[in-house]
Amino acid sequence: MSRNRFIYLTDLMLVPIFILSFYTGVELHIAGQGDNHEIWHNWAVFHVNASLLFMILGIVHVKSHWGWYKGLKTIGCKGKRKVVLSLSVVFLLVIITGLSLFGIEGANSPMGLLHYQIGILTGVLSVCHIAKRKQFLFKGFAANVLGRKYRRAKA
Repeated sequence: MSRNRFIYLTDLMLVPIFILSFYTGVELHIAGQGDNHEIWHNWAVFHVNASLLFMILGIVHVKSHWGWYKGLKTIGCKGKRKVVLSLSVVFLLVIITGLSLFGIEGANSPMGLLHYQIGILTGVLSVCHIAKRKQFLFKGFAANVLGRKYRRAKA
């Protein structure tokens, strides 16, 4: 698999996994307001699994685009670069707070609430990040997912 295809497929997989991680996090927060621990626990397990996958794909995504981060030294941080850099910092914070919850009782804890709030901010910045790149994701679908046979048949 070519490097470009690997990057594209990683980027593409991040979208549904992000939605799943965000959704399960909100559901987990809602379940934490109730009194049924089993429901909260089920959402917690689902959220942890989805979020670990999201974290791994996010790290691969950042590593794949590391040249962009290096370029910030010379280009500077203007325009949409601010959103991406902000997303990177907030993503790191949501990872740190999320991993710290493994060591404490997370339900209704101050750290759990902080993680939830940072998660909401991560969600907003992620939607902005994805929206700016939707053309790239749609354009590359036929070439990178459906493959050469689809391109030849279409031509």
